[in-house]
Amino acid sequence: MDDGPERARDAQSASLPEGEARHWAALLSGDSTACYHFPLYAPLLGQAATGADGFVLGRIAQTLDGRIATANGASFWISGQADILHTHRLRALFDAIIVGAGTVEADDPQLTTRACAGPSPVRVILDTERRLSATRRVFTEGPPTLLMVADDLEGPQRLGMADIVPIRRAAVGLNLHDVLATLRTRGLRRVFVEGGGITVSRFLAAGLLDRLHVTIAPLLLGSGIPSFTLPTAIRPDQGLRLEWTLHRLGDDVLFDIPIHRARPPICL
Repeated sequence: MDDGPERARDAQSASLPEGEARHWAALLSGDSTACYHFPLYAPLLGQAATGADGFVLGRIAQTLDGRIATANGASFWISGQADILHTHRLRALFDAIIVGAGTVEADDPQLTTRACAGPSPVRVILDTERRLSATRRVFTEGPPTLLMVADDLEGPQRLGMADIVPIRRAAVGLNLHDVLATLRTRGLRRVFVEGGGITVSRFLAAGLLDRLHVTIAPLLLGSGIPSFTLPTAIRPDQGLRLEWTLHRLGDDVLFDIPIHRARPPICL
């Protein structure tokens, strides 16, 4: 009999502080296949993920040619079911999930944990210009939601069921350091930046990602929305050279990339 799940449980018991064991327990509850992916999830737990500034994971699912959606914004489904399950497992392991207003406009997501057992995170929507309407599902149903907007705009303190949180502007969008600091004051230290590509790119450019998960699907589009948007590099050494570990998720391949809050040289 394959004892892989038992070995994974033993490994997590030996390596996780008592306070972090609940995250792994939530992942495993009713979902024994997660045991086989312990090497993928272990870096998201324990001491490595409890720094003074919290822990921030970025996430992208893209085609082989680096597209996260078609030109008209369609993205269902670029990656396969195993990768969708992975995304829901990540939601169960984090305190808060961040997406940009563009993702909410294009996909009208729920941002809840449904494909596996475990709690749904607090949903955080970055909407600098207050452009979203109250009809979106994140504002009408589900777990607690924070809508972060520019602090120089007038408007109500709530949108649907969401609390509105004013944040200072940056040169582009909101000040992401303030976003994370505000979440920490609410006890939300483990943050999952799920999308879209512009939002993940801004966290990367600001040097605020501890780790990055990039799933590549065996799909070619030839055009569409790019996965990462950064300042234009003139030379390769202006980019950020990375190390990674590969994991197979069904037909897709996931790159697990430690960033350690490094910034691409072009962004310095």
